[in-house]
Amino acid sequence: MAGLWSFSGRHKILHMTWFAFFLTFVVWFNFAPLTTAIKADLGLSDPQMRTIAICNVALTVPARIIIGMVLDRFGPRITYSCLLIYSAIPCIAFALAQNFEQMVYSRLALSIVGCGFVIGIRMVAEWFEDNEIGLAEGIYGGWGNFGSAGAAFMLPSIAAALGFLTAGQVNWRLAIALTGIAAACYGVVYYFNVTDTPSGKVYQRPPSSAGMEVTSQRDFWLLLATNIPLVGVLGLIAWRLTKVDFISSEVLVVIGVLLVGLYLFQSYNIWQANKPLMTGAKRYPPEDRYKFSQVFNLEMAYVACFGSELAVVSMLPTYFERGFGLTAAVAGAVAGMYAFMNLVARPGGGLLSDKLGSRKLTLVVTIAGTGVGYLLFSMFGQGVPILFVVLMTMVASFFVMAAEGATFAIVPLVKPRITGQVAGNVGAYGNVGAVVYLTVYSLLPQGVAGDKLFFQMLGCVALIVAFLNAFTLKEVVGSHAEHRVPVPAGVPVEQGDSPLGTLRDSLRGTLRDRR
Repeated sequence: MAGLWSFSGRHKILHMTWFAFFLTFVVWFNFAPLTTAIKADLGLSDPQMRTIAICNVALTVPARIIIGMVLDRFGPRITYSCLLIYSAIPCIAFALAQNFEQMVYSRLALSIVGCGFVIGIRMVAEWFEDNEIGLAEGIYGGWGNFGSAGAAFMLPSIAAALGFLTAGQVNWRLAIALTGIAAACYGVVYYFNVTDTPSGKVYQRPPSSAGMEVTSQRDFWLLLATNIPLVGVLGLIAWRLTKVDFISSEVLVVIGVLLVGLYLFQSYNIWQANKPLMTGAKRYPPEDRYKFSQVFNLEMAYVACFGSELAVVSMLPTYFERGFGLTAAVAGAVAGMYAFMNLVARPGGGLLSDKLGSRKLTLVVTIAGTGVGYLLFSMFGQGVPILFVVLMTMVASFFVMAAEGATFAIVPLVKPRITGQVAGNVGAYGNVGAVVYLTVYSLLPQGVAGDKLFFQMLGCVALIVAFLNAFTLKEVVGSHAEHRVPVPAGVPVEQGDSPLGTLRDSLRGTLRDRR
């Protein structure tokens, strides 16, 4: 990663892409820092506020699956640009909302923006070689993921500074609208400043973008089975909405029927994408096969790390207050260290995956460390020195986010031409984990006892996943570099690509070979 701080070639692509991800996270998390002002302005109840928070992640799960298919078909440049521009619409709608119902619908539409992470995974994978891909993906994910903390730091101050337009009151509406407008403007900038691949490299597309490609009949059935939780979690969210009387039991039944239809529709698309394989008309040569069980391993790993991160962020300050006796201000500051570690931990996990020689071992160790860290949270309480609490938080969060980096150091290497869909499935499982964890948390006893049980659950799940990966995950063998078209001397290898440029380079390479 020599030249990381330069702004040319592949490093320019990396910096522009992590900042795109940063902005999607600012937009996605622009509600949390302003909840007090929003609640007071519209007179919302606590259950209504929690419902809006759930809606913030509701459609991220299917969106990550869909965006993976779109990404593999059209490329990350246009896909990311369109998503950034789209984000302005629900942001402005949310800023203009006058009641609870309008806020729910606009927040559901805004939750789609949470799928942006998937796009950059493939963009970065196209520009970096295998020996650096872990660190590059870690920087992309870690620095971009810091957008949630950026929203927490910036938006309250921006809303307060804009108070002169609202008779001195916190101007949360304009602050939220501005996040969407900024993202949309950057979407235009991004489109005109990046390319999908370096010059001389062909952007691989799967035969069909309707469903995920598998290379064995056994994997076809495993793919169908792993899609069940992705649809089922939407039913779980709908069930949660019945608890705040947002939807009735009758509507819940209708939603259940629609979700069954959605699953059948997805299954049909997967069948269409793999019909030649399933009918025996096509057989993949050994060098073109991959095991979908590898994807399932990574999905479980992301449930254990990113799924738990999303769940823990929402309750960690409260846990520090009632479990360790910290004041609200101190508890919030210490909990902020958990998110802050994204800047170094996620790139650190990717770097370790690149350098240790075993991506599998890196993932297993970091997931196991995640489990131990959560179990430590459940063991200590009142009377523990504040320095120990801070160190415990930093160590635990390091393993959580390093595991995320280690997971996505493997994702682009599973099957390069469907990296978008693999990243979409793995990323979606992170959100599935978060929804399941938070649902279980809501059913646990309120107070310190329930918090400790929650962390014990997170720790046990992580240790089980580490055990699973230790015995079933295989070292990934593959390379994005193998799909590079020969480039004649004198053409910069990091020059932007275009359809005409790719054709030109291919023809030049062919003529050179003939000579």
